[in-house]
Amino acid sequence: MRTNDHASISALLDQAEVLVDTYTDYDTEAARQRVEARAARVHPDTAPGTPRTPAAHEQAARDLDLAVALIVDTPQAATALARLADDDRPDPEGAVVFGALLHLARDHDAAQFWWQFAAGGGNPTAAFCLYLAHGRRAEFSDARHWRAEARRLTAPDSAPPAPAARPLLPESIRHQLLTQCRSGSRPTLPARLEAVINRLPVDPDQDFGTIPRPVPTLTRDLPHSPTP
Repeated sequence: MRTNDHASISALLDQAEVLVDTYTDYDTEAARQRVEARAARVHPDTAPGTPRTPAAHEQAARDLDLAVALIVDTPQAATALARLADDDRPDPEGAVVFGALLHLARDHDAAQFWWQFAAGGGNPTAAFCLYLAHGRRAEFSDARHWRAEARRLTAPDSAPPAPAARPLLPESIRHQLLTQCRSGSRPTLPARLEAVINRLPVDPDQDFGTIPRPVPTLTRDLPHSPTP
């Protein structure tokens, strides 16, 4: 994982075409620039330092955190997640979003379950998340497998995505997640949103333990969860 794996998150996202084919009208580069701009507004006097070069598993963890923050920030995230909960045949794009939420809620095994489901449905974004998820655990052989899958997979041809009705999460929380990534902190959901996820019904799985599943009201409950 070391040969070309000190590349920046920008290069990694470009190579895997994350958020490009899956969310065809989403500007990934603008999202990256938004991370920088938002963080600069919050910490205007912070000058960039010269941090030590992170180990491969540390870099994978940071890159995965940024990837999931970008996923839940996409305009189509709420629509995709709603399809996952409502359709008779669960939607791979929605599974990518649900896995991102579970990662932010620190349920990493369940996040991996849903990303594997989405990757099995041909979603390259999910395969890229699995590449980083295995990398953060220093499971480099598995990481190489999923990186190859992310490069191999292409999103299926489909009609242009419908306009997003509303964001998945409130703007202030999306801002907070991206700012945490920019500052090097692990992005986390506020306790009230994490509680919404923790109340979801679960199903047993032999390999992953208890796996939360989305409910039709989830996209309504997340942005409107009451402040404690």
